[in-house]
Amino acid sequence: MLVYDLTKRQSFDHMARWLEELRGHADKNIVIMLIANTCDLGSLRAVPVEDAQEFAERENLFFMETSTLQSTNVEGAFMTVLTEIYKIISKNTLIAAPGADYGKSQSLKGTRIIVPGQDSDSGGNSGGCCMSS
Repeated sequence: MLVYDLTKRQSFDHMARWLEELRGHADKNIVIMLIANTCDLGSLRAVPVEDAQEFAERENLFFMETSTLQSTNVEGAFMTVLTEIYKIISKNTLIAAPGADYGKSQSLKGTRIIVPGQDSDSGGNSGGCCMSS
């Protein structure tokens, strides 16, 4: 997770450098999410959501705005990253399974990650902040 303060343009401007460093030292299958924090302070916004979305799309990142103060989208951000990690690991497990008959359906469709206390219908996206991938 690359987190910047949406009320401070300088914190967003450093994201390209941090992303480059992250990709240079991490596994090629890493899941990265760009997070704009403090969306509860929208009146003080210094980074337009369009700038962040454009950066995220260009760099193939997930993007979400959060408010840690109000707990807006915080759990959703973690769930999105964990779900994507799960998909990658499951896919790699299927590829690596010796002697598997890939002609038969081994779809992971419908596989869910159950987290205690998580409302399965909520999706984790609440409040006035946004999310995209």
